[in-house]
Amino acid sequence: MAAPVYLYTGPEFGERNQAVDSVKTALKKKFGAIDEHLFYLIETPFSQVMTILQSGTLFSDGVCIVCKNAELLKKKDDIQMLSSWLESKPEENNVLILISDEISVDAKVDKLVPASNKKKFWEMFDDKKVPWLFDYFRKNGYRIETEACELILEMIENNTQSLKNECSRFFILFPKEHEITVEDVEAVLTHNREENAFTLFNQIADSSESAEKRFENGISILQKIRLSNESSSVMIIAGLTSCFRKLIAWETEGEAAIPSKLMQKQYRKAAKVWTKGQATAILALMAATDMEIRSNGTVLEDVLLQKMLYEIIIKKGAQISAADYN
Repeated sequence: MAAPVYLYTGPEFGERNQAVDSVKTALKKKFGAIDEHLFYLIETPFSQVMTILQSGTLFSDGVCIVCKNAELLKKKDDIQMLSSWLESKPEENNVLILISDEISVDAKVDKLVPASNKKKFWEMFDDKKVPWLFDYFRKNGYRIETEACELILEMIENNTQSLKNECSRFFILFPKEHEITVEDVEAVLTHNREENAFTLFNQIADSSESAEKRFENGISILQKIRLSNESSSVMIIAGLTSCFRKLIAWETEGEAAIPSKLMQKQYRKAAKVWTKGQATAILALMAATDMEIRSNGTVLEDVLLQKMLYEIIIKKGAQISAADYN
């Protein structure tokens, strides 16, 4: 029997969350009522997680702990706690699910999880996204134009969870068999959308605005994101990273890199703001910011994100120097 620990990694949040739900459903079916807990290792000591697992529960038939930021599980003592718990052959109704937005975690942690209990959830390839949307709308009794699909992908973070959440609005507003058009998407999503990393990129890449105006608008959108369901700095930086990688591809390969006419228009504007070299520097800058946030925790998270935006928009990939404060 496999140990009651799971490891799910990768940026495809929709399928990853479905896998977590499947584990919980199987646990409830087998044992009945369970206690469910969610912890983030960026703010909760792993020892607290292990205390709950080792203690079990007096008032339910099992415990399931979902532990996010598993890439931070690196300390020798923490890994030893996990190893000792697994060596004690814990009851199968006490389950730990380790989650990470990253592709991999510490090798010592990875080794402790049975191969049958771990999976990487990769983001869909670009050429799979429009077909996925066609199929999703068809299964729900709707048709959709190709350009409407492209506009949705331009406006919504491209993981299946975000796409399902946003596209479900159409099923409430339109009758079955309706064909979703570009005008429908603009009416439903443009006026009612929540801001995310992709709408943030659209704003800061608007070459018709001055850098100062783009920074002002960018800060405003960043603040809205931080108050929304997609407030995680990991998701913000991952979304922006995806956009700047596409910009580099556009500046390298042109239209061949981005088949969508709507997105070509967006990246044509962005290329007037940043050169390929500047976009490459911005990728390194965002990776450094991500690492700094993970190292320092949530205390300076908003300050570091705002600093990152300043360096992207005003400094075009260069870091703030002492002269900038004078």
